[in-house]
Amino acid sequence: MKTNEIILLSFHQISSFKFLISIFYIWNIFTLVQSSLPHVVKIGGLFENGDESVELAFRDAIEKINEEAILPNTRLEAVIEKLERCDSFQASKRVCSLLHDGVAAVFGPQSVETSAHVQSTCDALHVPHMEMRWDFKFDPPSNHSINLFPHPLALGNAFRDLIKLKNWKSFAILYEENEALVRMQEILKDPSLREKRIVVRQFPVGSGEYRTTFKELHKLAIKNIIVDVPQEHIYNVLKHAQQVDMLSDYHNYFFTSLDLHTVDLEEFQYVGANISGFSLVDLNSKDFGQILNKLQRDSNTRYNWNGGIVGDSFDSMVRLQYTIFSLNYANFFFVAPLCLQTYTYELKQTETALVYDAVRLFAQTLFEIEKNGATIHQNFQQDDVSCEKEKPWRFGSTISNYMRNVRNKIHDVIEVNGLTGPIKFDETGSRIDFKLLLLELTREGLKHFGDWTPGEKVTFMSNYTKAMTEIYRDTLKNKTLTVVTILGEPYCMEAEDDNRTGNDRFEGYCVDLIKEIAQILEFKYVIKVVEDGVYGKRNERGEWNGMIKELIEGKADIAVADLTITYEREAAVDFTMPFMSLGIGILYKRHKKDPPKLFSFMSPLAMDVWVYLITSFLGVTLFLFFVARFSPYEWVNPHPCVKEPHELKNNFSMKNTLWFTIGCLMQQGCDIMPRSLSTRVLAASWWFFILILVSSYTANLAAFLTVERMVNPIESAEDLSKQTKIPYGCLKSGSTEAFFRNSNFSTYARMWSFMESYRPSVFVESNKKGVDRVEKGDYAYLMESTSIEYIVERKCDLYQVGSLLDSKGYGIATPPDSQYRSIISDAILKLQEEGKLHMLKNRWWSGKGKCGGKKETQKVSGSASELGLANVGGVFVVLAAGSIIAIIICIGEFIWKMENIPRSEREHICIELLREIKYVICCYGNTRPIRKVSDMNPARHLIIQAGNGLPFLPMNSYQEMNNKNNYS
Repeated sequence: MKTNEIILLSFHQISSFKFLISIFYIWNIFTLVQSSLPHVVKIGGLFENGDESVELAFRDAIEKINEEAILPNTRLEAVIEKLERCDSFQASKRVCSLLHDGVAAVFGPQSVETSAHVQSTCDALHVPHMEMRWDFKFDPPSNHSINLFPHPLALGNAFRDLIKLKNWKSFAILYEENEALVRMQEILKDPSLREKRIVVRQFPVGSGEYRTTFKELHKLAIKNIIVDVPQEHIYNVLKHAQQVDMLSDYHNYFFTSLDLHTVDLEEFQYVGANISGFSLVDLNSKDFGQILNKLQRDSNTRYNWNGGIVGDSFDSMVRLQYTIFSLNYANFFFVAPLCLQTYTYELKQTETALVYDAVRLFAQTLFEIEKNGATIHQNFQQDDVSCEKEKPWRFGSTISNYMRNVRNKIHDVIEVNGLTGPIKFDETGSRIDFKLLLLELTREGLKHFGDWTPGEKVTFMSNYTKAMTEIYRDTLKNKTLTVVTILGEPYCMEAEDDNRTGNDRFEGYCVDLIKEIAQILEFKYVIKVVEDGVYGKRNERGEWNGMIKELIEGKADIAVADLTITYEREAAVDFTMPFMSLGIGILYKRHKKDPPKLFSFMSPLAMDVWVYLITSFLGVTLFLFFVARFSPYEWVNPHPCVKEPHELKNNFSMKNTLWFTIGCLMQQGCDIMPRSLSTRVLAASWWFFILILVSSYTANLAAFLTVERMVNPIESAEDLSKQTKIPYGCLKSGSTEAFFRNSNFSTYARMWSFMESYRPSVFVESNKKGVDRVEKGDYAYLMESTSIEYIVERKCDLYQVGSLLDSKGYGIATPPDSQYRSIISDAILKLQEEGKLHMLKNRWWSGKGKCGGKKETQKVSGSASELGLANVGGVFVVLAAGSIIAIIICIGEFIWKMENIPRSEREHICIELLREIKYVICCYGNTRPIRKVSDMNPARHLIIQAGNGLPFLPMNSYQEMNNKNNYS
């Protein structure tokens, strides 16, 4: 029972196994039937003599596709045809031979002449034609031609975008082949670039001599150069440029060849020149690394260990290596590593990499056709497709359309990532969405710093700025720069010590500034004075002079001076960030103050007011005397104790009235007061008049005596422009002159018209001459405010008028497109943040000044100041005059009284006068005894009682008074 079960089970297992085998076999047959591709697909290659590396890449690409099994049931087979270069007739015959062999696509050739005939034949027979060359034709390609090389317009746009990004002020285009102008036309057509100074020169064709052209550029001071030469001539171009000193730190070279990375540039890595170019091949891509690994794995199978080379193709490869690159490998023991190294080097070339990508693209297209089930069957390749029958291939359009993305929208776009990046085409067959790698030469070789794509233009790596700054900083270390400057206080001056040499011969703000920058950036420098002694101005022919000219011609590396940053200068050279801000000011000589008048206290009131005041004083005195005499209430009893007096007394005598009015005028009061209503009304009116007048006088006197009044003819540029009495000018060939010459503001335009037409000329050759002219008087000098600050600190009779006319800055100038500008700007920013720029300015401006740091500008009404003796001296004169007049009157009174005494009762007047002076000087007290007659001459009986202030009287008179009053 068990045996039968086992036998039955085995039978069922065997039947099931046969059934599965049958199903698998039927499925394979069905798959083969439905397979749209044959087992072998032939692709043809047309290669000219000299294109051995391209041919080898074509063979290896097909082998790699077969190994990767991109087409599982199909194998690609290469059919190679060789032909002479530029032989169109032979090319026509060879392509017909390939089509007769049943190839599905034709690759090559590389030359323009032969490729055009092959393209025409393939287009007529609907056979896909794969090209890997630069085509200068702008016409849309044929319906069956696919070119993996970027379109000329796209390349031109890439070159244009990079040049615009570099912002070169002037550049030259050097080319060798006529087709180069096609690549350059996008640059030449751009409106923004046409404003630049562009020089176009062609190298002598076929001579290999480039020095003559570079010498011409050297005379034209062109330092930015676009070079369009074949890849094999790049080294010679750089070598000849180096021989004529056109490969320095300030030269920039851009090579249009996409094979710059294949040139050995080690010799030029340390010259300092900026050498850049684009590359279509991404050497760091994954596919490129895989191909290199494959070559390493296949090297042992392709080369034997006895030094022999297997295959004719590798023999030609070695010959190519020796003839083109002239490398000496005599010390190598094995040829296999030698050939591998040479092949790897050739793989970097754009055309070689494009061959790989073209084969991969074709294989990927066949895979997509098979996957999407297109109507392609076993008669995929027919023998009846030939040039004689002129019968087109019915499947060629399908393949071409798939590669060109012309098909139904339900199908995905074919995109292949090759050695040259993503491979995509538009409906016209032009390559789109490709990427160019921006390479720049550093001390470590060519480095990838950015990319260009049709959509995003040029984009730099995230660390591009930092990396380039470090590169430039390293290049500048221990380098000796030529620093050009101009003599002028306090920026650069010759030292007083004649024994100094080198850079120590100079001192000043700019000398200290460049010293600080050199310490930060660790470079050396040599200071020299500009030859023609001017800052820099462009003449009518567009030629520059001064420091700008020396920078353009390469005679100096940087210019450090009080050089103003202007638009015109910025268009010729490059400036760092400003190290000092300033503006245009007006320098003028202080107006000398008129010495104060002795009676300046009378200035608050006009002379006619003083006359009216004196007249009013006399009139009020007389009128008050009349009113007081006329009013009965002013007559009073002189003796109040007597009830019935015999006489009345009026206190307003003429003397008392004068004393009252003058006491009121001086606001001192008087012991005589009016009694009647009429006199009081008149007195009140006089007091009110005095109140207003004295208050006004006091207020105006304070203004006149405490405020410095000065007569200034100008306060601003507006005042200067409206007058013609005072001439004004500026420095010749300077930024101030350019400011007024180019200004459209009415005031400044009027000033420029005046300066330009005034004779003798108001322009000066140096600031020193301008300052000297101001000191002579009647001349205003327009100059930078910083220079004015320095001058007024040392010349106290000069000052700045008004505010600044504009705002600008001083900067360090470098040659156009200099790579050192950014790092010098960083150094200036560091000095500014550390406060060293402010310290340097204080050292050379205020630190050595002698005017006490007074920087205020003079105005029409100055600020209040203290009163001097000259201001109030007249008051002291009045006091002294009053004292002298009082003494004279006192002596007159004494003499008048003495004359009324008989001569027999007194001595001589002089003796009496001296005796009284002696008594006053000796200060005997406030009482004085009465002298007796017996003790003295009757003339000496005259005495005065100091206590009661009685006048001198004869002795008998005093005796009578004493008798009446019982005085002893």
